[in-house]
Order: sequence, then structure tokens, then C-alpha cells
Amino acid sequence: MIQRKKTRQIHIGPVAIGGGAPISVQSMCNTKTTDTEATVAQIKALQAAGCDIVRLAVPDMEAAKNLGNIIRSVQVPLVADIHFDYKLAIEAIHQGIAALRLNPGNIGGAEKVRAVVAAAKERHIPIRIGVNAGSLDKKISAKYGGATPEALVESAMEHVRILEALDFHDMKISLKAHDVPLTIAAYRLMSETVDYPLHLGITEAGTVNTGIIKSAVGIGALLAEGIGDTFRISLTGDPVVEVKTANEILKSLGLREYGPTLVACPTCGRTSIDLPAIADQVEKKLAGIKEPIDVAVMGCVVNGPGEARGADVGIAGGNGEGLIFRKGEIIRKVPEADLVDELFKEIDAILEERNKK
Repeated sequence: MIQRKKTRQIHIGPVAIGGGAPISVQSMCNTKTTDTEATVAQIKALQAAGCDIVRLAVPDMEAAKNLGNIIRSVQVPLVADIHFDYKLAIEAIHQGIAALRLNPGNIGGAEKVRAVVAAAKERHIPIRIGVNAGSLDKKISAKYGGATPEALVESAMEHVRILEALDFHDMKISLKAHDVPLTIAAYRLMSETVDYPLHLGITEAGTVNTGIIKSAVGIGALLAEGIGDTFRISLTGDPVVEVKTANEILKSLGLREYGPTLVACPTCGRTSIDLPAIADQVEKKLAGIKEPIDVAVMGCVVNGPGEARGADVGIAGGNGEGLIFRKGEIIRKVPEADLVDELFKEIDAILEERNKK
């Protein structure tokens, strides 16, 4: 059982962040925020995939003024991503945004920060401070000789102190880098420095192939240590993949129930059926199921049912045939060609039994 680090709690709309609340999954639209139809469609797709919070780019006033149209069309809470222009933050708040992502140190001076903080306080809007290793302040970078964990934390704390000086504490913090060990070390240090909720991420992680690995290693390591209250997987491409990956990471750590879990053996010399093809077929069919269920695809009738005893249901291959089993208990033997169909008959029966309870 993972012991979570204790942090303060904030709320982004109805979603609690920190303070022992379930770890939430975030993503970001890659549509133009001025395109209401496309953005709403993507937000709904993200929510259907298991996303709790969605961030939107707000590069100009046209985008800021369109936020209300999007907010009224979706149910998931939205975060406005603001850089440099405090007027965009003020407008986003007026439009009904649930949270802001901005750094108070770069939106134009003390008076402008006070104006944003006053508006955020009035509407109970939290702010995420985000520090990126690739855009560190030159003085801090020179002080530490580049992007180090200490440099990232000091940079974040400069922004934190600006908000704290205005008696604003409704914030969370992110410290992102594409370098995994650097990111892990920075979050470890920050978790010892403050009790604000932490937003995890490996920024610019890359394409699906490499980005998922880097994100799973970095974010997974921190979550396993109890560090992190919300996170985003940053991948090049369809953001729905980010959400599915994030939920699989949480599921693998026992931090969230999320759809089916497929267990499949790696094959060996005892395998006498086309296990890779069968496992692939099962995985694709499981994609249409929302309920949690553990399914095993094993290549050997000798050890398969026993090794996958924890699975709700499974198959174990033999020579041109295989076994269907539940919780390690063999139910029947069927021809190899019928294994997948028979497996899903059992899956349907299990889900139906659960729904009757």
C-alpha cells in the first residue's frame, strides 16, 4: 500500500487535489481554443477516456473570451494556460474558468499580480505555478550551473513567495523537465520544502513510443514514493492516449480502478498456440469494456491456471486446444479456434453476475 505524502487540499471545480484525495488525471487540448466545436469534442473524448481535468491554451484575448462557450458545453473542469499577459487571466476568471496555470513572476509586475490574485480569491480559483527546466531564469541557471533540482525548486519558490505575500495559498506546483532523473530529484526536494499539492509531469516526453516509457518511469517512481497529487502524461499526438496511459499507470500502482487488466505470459518453449495473436485479439476486444476485470492469457496448460490464479478469468493454451479457467479453477477445454469467443462468454457472464448484485 502506497503511503501518500500529506499536502494541503485545493479544488479545481468539483475535483479535490491533495489532502489525501484520489490522484487526478489531467490532459491538454491541442485544438484551437477559439474553435468551440472541435475543443468541446476533444474535451468530451478526454473525459470519456477517464480524464478529470483539462487544460486549454489561452494565447490571446479571442481565446480567453471564448472560454465561456466551451465551459458551458462540458462537464469536466477546465484550466486556462496563461503566459505573460495578466489581462488574459482576468478574462478567463470572468468567463468561469476553474483554475489558472500561470507564473506570477512573469505577468507584468506587482500591480498586475495583485489584480489577478484579487480576482482569483473572489471566485476561489486556484493557481498552478509551473517551472520548466528549459526556461529557467538566467540568474538562477547561472547560480547553479544549469538546470538542477535545487535550481528548479528555487525558481518555483520565487513564484510561491509572490503569492504567499498576497496571502494567497490556493496553489499547486509543477517542476518539469524532459530529463527523468532531474525531474524525480526536483519533485523529491520540493515535497520536502512545501506542503502544497504537486502536479507531476515529464515535459516534452516525446512520441508515444518513447514518451510513455519516460513518463511511466518518472511519474511512476514518484507516485510509488507517495509524491504527487495530480499529473499529466505529455505526449506528441492524440491527448486521449495521454489519459489512457495515465490511468494505466495509476492502475498498475493500485491507485485507481480503470477498466480491464490483461495478464499475458511472455511465451516459452512450452507454448504450442499462437499466443501473441490471441493476446492481441483479446486486448482489442477488452478495449470496449469499461468495468474492472482481470483477464489472463497464458500459453501453457501445465502452469497457466496456477500462475494466473488471481485473474477473474483466463485461458491457457495447449496443443491445438486450451483451457478456460476462473480464479485458477479449470471450467472446460475448448479448441484453439474457439478460445477467444469462449473467454468472452465467461467475461460477459462475470460482468452480468456483478451487475445483479
